[in-house]
Amino acid sequence: IKTLTEESNVLEEDSMEQDIESPVAIHQPKLPKQAREDLPKNINKDCAKRKIQRYVRKDGKCNVHHGNVRETYRYLTDIFTTLVDLKWRFNLLIFVMVYTVTWLFFGMIWWLIAYMRGDMDHIGDSTWTPCVSNLNGFVSAFLFSIETETTIGYGYRVITDKCPEGIILLLVQSVLGSIVNAFMVGCMFVKISQPKKRAETLVFSTNAVISMRDGKLCLMFRVGDLRNSHIVEASIRAKLIKSKQTKEGEFIPLNQTDINVGYYTGDDRLFLVSPLIISHEINQQSPFWEISKAQLPKEELEIVVILEGMVEATGMTCQARSSYITSEILWGYRFTPVLTLEDGFYEVDYNSFHETYETNTPVYSAKELAEMASRAELPLTWSVSSKLDQHAELETEEEEKSQEEQNERNGDVANLENESKV
Repeated sequence: IKTLTEESNVLEEDSMEQDIESPVAIHQPKLPKQAREDLPKNINKDCAKRKIQRYVRKDGKCNVHHGNVRETYRYLTDIFTTLVDLKWRFNLLIFVMVYTVTWLFFGMIWWLIAYMRGDMDHIGDSTWTPCVSNLNGFVSAFLFSIETETTIGYGYRVITDKCPEGIILLLVQSVLGSIVNAFMVGCMFVKISQPKKRAETLVFSTNAVISMRDGKLCLMFRVGDLRNSHIVEASIRAKLIKSKQTKEGEFIPLNQTDINVGYYTGDDRLFLVSPLIISHEINQQSPFWEISKAQLPKEELEIVVILEGMVEATGMTCQARSSYITSEILWGYRFTPVLTLEDGFYEVDYNSFHETYETNTPVYSAKELAEMASRAELPLTWSVSSKLDQHAELETEEEEKSQEEQNERNGDVANLENESKV
């Protein structure tokens, strides 16, 4: 009996240990998104490895989707822009459907006019004057509708002067057909000549770099134009996308801060013939003023760069966009030169457009560099001021000594005069 009880106890302990060491995960209840984000780091490990979500993708498309739009009628009020913004397959489908529906609609009306006048009952009767000659069914009415709207005019089916309702319908179809042609052809022309395709030949460097330039810490990226036709009035802008919290406690997601790339000096106006390196000086007004090399990977930020200009061939405004997240900003690198002088011309090597090389760059932030520079200048100012103070003190001491000597001399002279009088 004792052995049985001992074996049962051992089995219970083994079962307890198996339950404790069991690899089966305990299913936790589903929590709201906010509650999951507020969990400690040791429980919610995915938060620590959270990937930065882009606001603008590398190809320039904005990664924003509009949801719960109730006022959808606004899209119909601007039907032209709505059709232009549609994808090509839907645009072509609508293009074909509009023409087909109008031809069928007016073909049906031509057939009804012929049917109501009795033209169908007098087919082949030479004494009867129909509304439309040689119209003997719906198919022929449909073909006559196409010939009328497209002004083809084969000459086999023609309208006669004995049909006033047909003349009115001919006028209406001609006017409406011209409007449909102008609308749909204009829509297709604008979609074909959209400047978005011109932006495909405007390229940005894969990475942005931070290094020293003229003794100042700068953030730089490169832009280039692959075509020989230039972008007229080209300008560059940059925005920092980063969430922030105000002093009052208001949380602003995806706050946009302007990054100065030469607005006050005019360097943002580009003559984009060859690739250019755009530089942003990190000073006190820069959002990168307090960011060092060690702190940069910890920041959740995105730099959106926007290049705008007019297409020289068409005169339409073109805009190209790209973005850089923290993993795409290289600290202590510079861009490889791509421009070389050949026999009578300059050649651009786009194979090296995205290449960078490492350079000697301090790992401190611009603020720390400025503080170190000011500290290095302080001993010099102290020595100069101390020397000036010492020189002033010596001058005052010499003046006091000379004044005392003069007083002593005056006193001796006065004593001699008193003795002579006595």
